[in-house]
Amino acid sequence: MREELRVAAYAVCVRDGHLLLARWVSPDGREKRWTLPGGGMEHGEDPYDTVVREATEETGYTITPTTLLGIDTRRHHHPRRLGAAVDFQALRIVYEAHITGGDLRHETNGSTDLAAWHPLDEIPALDRVDLVDAALGLWRERPENGHLQPPVSA
Repeated sequence: MREELRVAAYAVCVRDGHLLLARWVSPDGREKRWTLPGGGMEHGEDPYDTVVREATEETGYTITPTTLLGIDTRRHHHPRRLGAAVDFQALRIVYEAHITGGDLRHETNGSTDLAAWHPLDEIPALDRVDLVDAALGLWRERPENGHLQPPVSA
């Protein structure tokens, strides 16, 4: 089984009781779910710079990360029809951030197709990725160790 690690950085931007989200679109276009602005780090890039770059790409806004909220990890095993199965681990660095410039716009030719502000109390009704709930938990609880629960060793 092939092992794969993806390191990414995301922003929790809350303004006037609304959360900024971008709608992720699967590569085949059949699946669409709301996620936080952010994405994968490029080699040699700092996570802070990653979240600033990705938020601008996906939402049009310039952001300033103000607080490192924590780290969320998820592990999935993906069987493959062709080739080896993949043991995939996502390491997601979550920042609180504030909008400091730009205008809301949708990404074109990227991994998201919409950007929008959603009332916090309506988030549970959205079709969303698990990262949204994990990041909101970090934002609300602000655990000292940066984890909502003790990390589990593989």
